[in-house]
Amino acid sequence: MKVTMVTSNEGKAKEVAAFFGGLVEVAHVALAIPEHHSDDVGEIARGKAQYAYERLKTPILVDDTGLFIDALSGFPGPYAAYALHSIGNTGILKLMEWKTDRTARFITAIAFADERGVQVFKGTIEGRITHAPRGTGGFGYDPIFEVGRKTLAELPIEEKSTMSHRARALAAFHDWFIREYRAAIDAND
Repeated sequence: MKVTMVTSNEGKAKEVAAFFGGLVEVAHVALAIPEHHSDDVGEIARGKAQYAYERLKTPILVDDTGLFIDALSGFPGPYAAYALHSIGNTGILKLMEWKTDRTARFITAIAFADERGVQVFKGTIEGRITHAPRGTGGFGYDPIFEVGRKTLAELPIEEKSTMSHRARALAAFHDWFIREYRAAIDAND
């Protein structure tokens, strides 16, 4: 069975392939997808999946991630990539400068589309925004997002990849996919 990960980030396709451990062939396609607007990353992923499936006519996966900061009324939310690009971690820390409530969460939605429609799977990780960046690993908001006593940028990649918001969404998708497509997977073995 073959699934195509539609993303500009080839590393995401490799991460999905690793999750399936060879049970499913994961291809990668970079396809320009119009950004669907919603406050819900699940609805954004659903719209992206519908668009990609209509063009490629093959089982596809897409994802969308948001960073939701309580003290900022959920900002940047589903616009996390735009906020990172425009104000960066420095700008987020500036907005948080006088805030005592630093709780935040990452939510990733993985959407799978095939001829039967679209299924959405979410993963969440709770944490807090630090007062200053810490760590050299990771990317994006990882240096300012703390889980427990470490930022995501301070965690070894192996540890981060088993407990992250994306890992949780992928695990939910993986379990559903194996149940739904077990016969097709077994036929390919």
